[in-house]
Amino acid sequence: MFNRAMQEEKNLTFEMLSDPGNKIAESYGLKYQMPEDLIKVYSRFGINIPEHNGDDSWTLPLPARLIIDPDRNIVDAEIGVDYTVRPEPMDTLEKLKAFMGR
Repeated sequence: MFNRAMQEEKNLTFEMLSDPGNKIAESYGLKYQMPEDLIKVYSRFGINIPEHNGDDSWTLPLPARLIIDPDRNIVDAEIGVDYTVRPEPMDTLEKLKAFMGR
C-alpha cells in the first residue's frame, strides 16, 4: 500500500509503502508474533503496536531486503532477526545493479 502521508510528512522524493497488519510480511514468512513478556514491556512504555498495525495484533515484520523480479520471484534476500541491523543501502544498490545488468 502506498503511504502518501509518510511521503509528504518527510518530504520524500520516492514512494513509501506500508503494510497494515503485516499481511505482506506474513505472505513472505516475515511476520513475528511478539511474546507476552515483550508485549508487557512495550505496553509499559506506552508503545501500542496494534494501533500502528491498524488491527489487534502484536506482530512486527522481520527486517528484510527482498529483490523481486517482474515475475514475482525472489532473486535475492537478506533477512535478520535483530531489528537494529539493517541491510546497507549501498549493498542493496550493488545487488540491484547486478540484477539489472543480467
